[in-house]
Amino acid sequence: KMSVPDYMQCAEDHQTLLVVVQPIGIVPEESFFRIYKRISAVSQVNVRDSQRVLYIRYRHHYPPENNEWGDFQTHRKVVGLITITECSSAKEWPQTFEKFHLQKEMYGSTLYDSRLFVFGLQGEIAEQPRTDVAFYPSYDECETVEKRIEDFIESLFIVLESKRLDRATDKSGDKIPLLCVPFEKKDFVGLDTDSRHYKKRCQGRMRKHVGDLCLQAGMLQDSLVHYHMAVELLRSVNDFLWLGAALEGLCSASVIYHYPGGTGGKVGSRRAQGGSLSAEAGNRHRPGKDGISALFCALTSNGINADTSAEIGRAKNCLSPEDIIEKNKEAISYYGKYKNAGVIELEACVKAVKKMAMQKRSMEASEFLQNAVYINLRQLSEEEKIQRYSILSELYERIGFHRKSAFFKRIAAMQCAAPSIPEPGWRACYKLLLETLPGYSLSLDPQDFSKGTHRGWAAVQMRLLHELVYASRRMGNPALCVRHLSFLLQTMLDFLSDQEKKDVTQSLESYTAKCPGTMEVITLPDGLKLPPVPFTKLPIVKSVKLLNLPTSLRPHKIKSLLGQNVSTKSPFIYSPIIAHSRGEERSKKIDFQWVQGDVCEVQLMVYNPMPKKIRVENMGLLTTGVEFESLPAALSLPAESGLYPVTLVGVPQTTGQITVNGYHTSVFGVFSDCLLDNLPGVKTNGCTVEVIPALPRLQISTSLPRSAHTLQPSSGDEISTNVSVQLFNGETQQLIIKLENIGAEPLEKLEVTAKTVNTKEKLYGDFLSWNLEDTLCQFPLKPGKIATFVVNIKVKLDFSCQENLLQDLSDDGISVSGLPLSSPFRQVVKPRVETKPLNPQESSKVGDFSHVKVGE
Repeated sequence: KMSVPDYMQCAEDHQTLLVVVQPIGIVPEESFFRIYKRISAVSQVNVRDSQRVLYIRYRHHYPPENNEWGDFQTHRKVVGLITITECSSAKEWPQTFEKFHLQKEMYGSTLYDSRLFVFGLQGEIAEQPRTDVAFYPSYDECETVEKRIEDFIESLFIVLESKRLDRATDKSGDKIPLLCVPFEKKDFVGLDTDSRHYKKRCQGRMRKHVGDLCLQAGMLQDSLVHYHMAVELLRSVNDFLWLGAALEGLCSASVIYHYPGGTGGKVGSRRAQGGSLSAEAGNRHRPGKDGISALFCALTSNGINADTSAEIGRAKNCLSPEDIIEKNKEAISYYGKYKNAGVIELEACVKAVKKMAMQKRSMEASEFLQNAVYINLRQLSEEEKIQRYSILSELYERIGFHRKSAFFKRIAAMQCAAPSIPEPGWRACYKLLLETLPGYSLSLDPQDFSKGTHRGWAAVQMRLLHELVYASRRMGNPALCVRHLSFLLQTMLDFLSDQEKKDVTQSLESYTAKCPGTMEVITLPDGLKLPPVPFTKLPIVKSVKLLNLPTSLRPHKIKSLLGQNVSTKSPFIYSPIIAHSRGEERSKKIDFQWVQGDVCEVQLMVYNPMPKKIRVENMGLLTTGVEFESLPAALSLPAESGLYPVTLVGVPQTTGQITVNGYHTSVFGVFSDCLLDNLPGVKTNGCTVEVIPALPRLQISTSLPRSAHTLQPSSGDEISTNVSVQLFNGETQQLIIKLENIGAEPLEKLEVTAKTVNTKEKLYGDFLSWNLEDTLCQFPLKPGKIATFVVNIKVKLDFSCQENLLQDLSDDGISVSGLPLSSPFRQVVKPRVETKPLNPQESSKVGDFSHVKVGE
């Protein structure tokens, strides 16, 4: 019973000669595979003075029991043996040569020829000319290895050709031997060898065998003829096992005709032979490295072979692509009748799938693969199970069944860590699990999940991520555990139940206690890079708003006040900035400025989607453009909270344009940098604002008591306070104003103006006067210093205008530049009919109501 399947086989292997290359004695592995690579490169050789091409299949390990099936399919027969050994002295030579003979005996019944390559031996023995032994001083001095291999292959061809001619010759009267597979020999003991049924069986099996030899010898047309004859003979005697082999041989020869480029993919691809088939070009040479192979020139319609009758005959015997599928199915069904032919059946399914993949027939190929899954072999080792599932995965991938491919690769991964293995291969398990990700539409880049629609089955994806976490833990890599758990929580949050959310966060906290999650890229040994996973959903941010500075800290443009009509200007504007024109550009609709050194605020509206309270630590702003000191905050959000306002603050240290790009957090021990560009559906009123140089801050206090009510509403662009004083006409009082620099910048300039608010133009008078010389001597006012100046308030009114003047005063009042003047008797301001303008030159007697109230 054949025990070890060769999953690398493809249809083209039916025309190859099998050569085993093995070491003898102690040979360094690196040195052996260095020579093996050079030997296996000679895989195609043009036969001298012939249009045929020989194809060689090399193996460095081959089970002897598989060799016993060489009569059943000749490409399974080891026909060549190349051994590699080291020998440093003449004393070791006899023992070395004896080992070579023992190695030959292992495959002795099938070998056509053998060679021994000896490295390190020099002297008299090495100088003796030998056919089967080649001596080389070292692994570096062996230029003739390829030439020796070509000579060796030619010797194999000579034996092959003699066997083909001997078996193909019709010797009338001679008994044709019955070829058998190993398990059949006991079944034919005592059979009547003279019966017609027995003779037909012998003839059919021999025809099939000759077809194999013709195919190996580069005679495709002859092999097709022999296979057809074998199918008819074997079908007539119901010899199903060998009928299946004849059908498979017929299919393989037809595939070779239809697909000269090969069906084995990258591993089994064929290489082209260049040049013509003249006697000069027919010399032995190594095959070219590139191009699509040609079988031999007679097989193609490139004009070299003018014998069109051979092409017609080949086309007649060759199966069509549709017939290839049907005959393959029939052959596999015959193999399935014999439990000892499980390996043959499995390999036939694998070869058929590769053919179907070339024909783009995915559904038919999947039927063959489904059959291969249920083929029972002997009790396989864990390593063989892993290999089988991996090959099934690769074949499903080749026909475009990506999810099915991922399924079998995942089974192979689980097999790497089976309980029966003394030392589970968790690294191999983890590597195979990573390879299943594309089949399940799963990427480890969180950016792929921020684009909207979720792809794939979330339940399967979550299961796979849990398995990655478990494998990472068994590998002893807590950083990988944290990264995969973070990815699971971030990308699958919408699909996790409340209990699963609690379980995942609990596991995450236990891992981050030993290894906190970071924003660094994790590079795996095979070069795969795992990007960081920012928690943009813990909490979820719905809006971002940059806030203006408080009114008392907002900057204002300097305007020249004293040189213009003072009635249109506001009082007490202080700034160290020299007046100049400035553009009105605003980035992203931000129409205010921040000030260097002042605390600035950004408001976020967030909510917690988790069924448990989460604590967000180290939450701060991410900015670009200017140097910015972020002041981290911490907050605790209740379970499934509604929108919750969070204000993040910071201090710009330099001037220029500052852009708020996002925020950083620490949740469940995972540090995250969350960029606004990666937050879908976030509303913002703009993210870029101008930071202007630091400004001085001035605090003003007066000697008068504060007014109980506002006499003049603020325009919003100025800061005002109201103080009041009651004076009689002609009375004078001083208003002492203290100016204290409470900022970090010196006050360089002071302008004071007075504005009379007189909407009805009925009142005239100069109420305020001051002298700034003493005050300006204290400028520039350094931080922490106080300057004072005195404003003289003198009431001087002319009541000789009209008799109803006092009533006007009582109803409307007067206001003076930040010092509104009004009647103490006014309760409610009400509109009245317009009266005639006052004449300042007219005079009248002063009434009893000769006092007014002054307010700042």
